[in-house]
Amino acid sequence: MSQGAKNLENRYNAPFPHADDWTPTHHVNGFSFPQMPVVTAPPGKGIALMNWGLIPSWVRDEEQAVNMRSLTLNARSESAFEKPSFRKPILSERCLVPADGFFEWQTAGNSKIPWYITLTEEGIFSFGGIWDVWTLPGKDPLFTYSILTTDANPMMAEIHNSKKRMPLILSLEQEARWLNPSLPREEIAAMMTPFPESQMKAWTISRLITSRGADTNTPEIKKHFPGFHIPDKT
Repeated sequence: MSQGAKNLENRYNAPFPHADDWTPTHHVNGFSFPQMPVVTAPPGKGIALMNWGLIPSWVRDEEQAVNMRSLTLNARSESAFEKPSFRKPILSERCLVPADGFFEWQTAGNSKIPWYITLTEEGIFSFGGIWDVWTLPGKDPLFTYSILTTDANPMMAEIHNSKKRMPLILSLEQEARWLNPSLPREEIAAMMTPFPESQMKAWTISRLITSRGADTNTPEIKKHFPGFHIPDKT
């Protein structure tokens, strides 16, 4: 088991049965639909490997599944209860998606400036996610997930200035409630709010992340690269 997998087990106090099938990463492209660790609800709470890009259980065939998953890397929290792809899992199949930071792009004229965003209390935190299982006759079940998004807080609105969105980040106190499959709809919705900017920090990074053919899965991808900087909030 890698140190990264052990860190996840310790952070969530949960077993990671297929840890040896996962290699920790510094950067992944969502459109490669990577298999990533997510934390699922009790009973049997544990860390499971699921593919990013939710395929609803009602999808009919592989062609529809391929088309669907490119549209479901994220799920807008405002419409999750109504969208056919999300309305079942948002009520009963929620998960935590571990992260230590994420990447976003700021529009500046014709340019895109890459940023790395994390929390002021550095370490593993949780995106709010939803998951589903899709099965075709004669094939193994495929477990997939999506990350919820919310309106951006002021800092993220300045960074992600084209869409003014951000991932749903849950506090430590919210994590157990998010995993509760019997949580009423009203309480689920109440948690889907922008994370406070006072608990986040961000910096510009190298354009290596957008270089075609470059290896972006390195620690260096997260390092500060001179550019406009939003100071740490106090």
